[in-house]
Amino acid sequence: MKLEQQIAGLKSSLDETPDYTRGVGDPRITRWELDRALLEQLESRAETLRQALSRVDEGIYGTCEHCGKPIHPDRLAVLPDTRLCIECARKQEPR
Repeated sequence: MKLEQQIAGLKSSLDETPDYTRGVGDPRITRWELDRALLEQLESRAETLRQALSRVDEGIYGTCEHCGKPIHPDRLAVLPDTRLCIECARKQEPR
């Protein structure tokens, strides 16, 4: 899985913490901080995808957690880890 490869690559690049005594603006520090933030995002994404796969195993994938109606296949194609149909998602959006 490409996502797992990206996570592994970022983890290995983060093994060595840059020397923060070199000062603000050091490109190595900036790169390390950006990689760390990206790693957190990718790990979160991987977890939501694992949860979606778990819902497949449970036979509840594609069913809205709020109203119980089927989630439209087009929505699932774009957001495979979504747990809400479009109507319920719209109700939860901040206005």
